[in-house]
Amino acid sequence: MHKLARAIRFSLNPFLPAGAGGSNSYASRPAGAGVAIFFVLWVELAGEIDRDTGFVVNVVEIDRVVRESVVPVFDRRLRDKYRAGEHVGLRQVCDILSEAWGQLKGRFGDRRLRRICVELNPFRTLAIESEDCSVVYFSEKFEFAAMHTLWNDKFSDDKNLAVFGKCAHRGGHGHNYVIEVTVKGPLGQQEFGIESFEQSVKGELLDLVDHKNLNADVAKFAETNPTVENIAAFAWERLTGKFAAVELASVTVWENDRTYCTFCG
Repeated sequence: MHKLARAIRFSLNPFLPAGAGGSNSYASRPAGAGVAIFFVLWVELAGEIDRDTGFVVNVVEIDRVVRESVVPVFDRRLRDKYRAGEHVGLRQVCDILSEAWGQLKGRFGDRRLRRICVELNPFRTLAIESEDCSVVYFSEKFEFAAMHTLWNDKFSDDKNLAVFGKCAHRGGHGHNYVIEVTVKGPLGQQEFGIESFEQSVKGELLDLVDHKNLNADVAKFAETNPTVENIAAFAWERLTGKFAAVELASVTVWENDRTYCTFCG
């Protein structure tokens, strides 16, 4: 069984006449005009590979179906809300995703629709895995800067250098970390308090690690190497059970743009 994901980028202008426009799908199509609302919609399908084509589904077909049947859902829903001067919250986005699911279901033969996810901006996503939105996943990225040293006193100096390389430098070195916190819950039935969520992440985790020497300033890492793996597990320990009405689903920590670790408890 293979899982195939495709991102479709599009931009909408609620106050202009509806219309496709644009020929650069890499940027967005519809393309919008002036200041537009930009979306990235991820569609994930599961199925076996077609032996004749090597495809699960031709991604061109995914693009066509989404632009024909899902983009108009976003356009209509947002147009109605914005022209009525109404706020579009996460609950309303869940409703849009639910309708989008209904438009996509059964459109790709025996390939199963597994997940649709919308990037609300470069740092927040909202995803569902069923049409009834019984479980909704909300993710947000944060950043913190910290320094660490990787060292094991059980090893010789030579072995530490062989295992940890430059990270074993006694003076330490720094990273600009990015952490993505994902929660799951019945967000479709209620409005999600993003401000409260962000304050919890800040108070329970970021204030402990931001601009700190992890080895010296965080008790957890006095005897535990602050690797990206252990930082992700530490973040999970600090955040699990700290959000009202939603459950922590996963924590992903990027040490740099080439290295990250996800911990799911």
